[in-house]
Amino acid sequence: MNDSVTRQLALTLGHLYPDQLNLYGDRGNIIVLRRRCQQRGIELRVVSLGLGDALAPDEYDMLFIGGGQDREQAPVAQDLHDTKGIGLWAAIEDDMPVLAVCGGYQLLAHYYRPASGPDMRGLGVFDAWTIHKGPRVARCIGDIAINWNGSTLVGFENHGGRTYLGTAQPLGKVLKGYGNNAEDATEGAIYRNAYGTYMHGSLLPKNPHFADHLIGLALRRKYGKNDWDNSHINETGEWTDGASSSESLEIKDDDPSVVLTPLDDRLEWEAHASLLEHMGLQDAAIAALSNDNGLKVS
Repeated sequence: MNDSVTRQLALTLGHLYPDQLNLYGDRGNIIVLRRRCQQRGIELRVVSLGLGDALAPDEYDMLFIGGGQDREQAPVAQDLHDTKGIGLWAAIEDDMPVLAVCGGYQLLAHYYRPASGPDMRGLGVFDAWTIHKGPRVARCIGDIAINWNGSTLVGFENHGGRTYLGTAQPLGKVLKGYGNNAEDATEGAIYRNAYGTYMHGSLLPKNPHFADHLIGLALRRKYGKNDWDNSHINETGEWTDGASSSESLEIKDDDPSVVLTPLDDRLEWEAHASLLEHMGLQDAAIAALSNDNGLKVS
């Protein structure tokens, strides 16, 4: 019997509405996820899901939905209910990691009330709702920084709608910028492993720790704690039974977190810190530059 069984790690990401919802370079988030997986020898397959395409949750490990203008969101809102809603809800309830940015975030809440026209019904994943107060009310535009998971996230926001949370947990507290509504210092929303946010930029290139958080959640969900017991990943990304002195990914019996091999993220953290410094958040910038790039996903 062969003592060493190897298997290549692979993830599949479903990109919802890439033609309708792709403002401010949101597609760059997928490029970052693919690259960070590739650098660890993990294959990331990306599948586009447009209007009319069904969403079979068992075919994906991660989902991404970007932002768009109001006229583009209306057909997306209808398609979410008619075609993808059941599959998306099933994926989220099964703890699939989902990143929804701006318009995508709004459509995963209860509803979006535009400046003119009827309300757009959302899926209600997040207990939240969005109201556009009209062209006379200034948009929320500019750089933004929030606290998240003992660190910071940075990005760029540009939205006319104001989102208000019910029982939903915010992604983080605004340190600089507007966030959900420019009133209560909240930004984004979380439900299980689904994350809604107004941060473009795109978000993940300047926030490598959040990118790795999503990758780690997907790996843990797909391969499971029990399957990882006494298993390790070699330098080429193969899953190998038996211990290795150069393990890069591990789930221990008493610790369900995933530890990803640190990458050389000096440029990413410098960009992250530079934006914090530009916003006058000097202490946060210093903390970002001292980040050891280690990450555990609990």
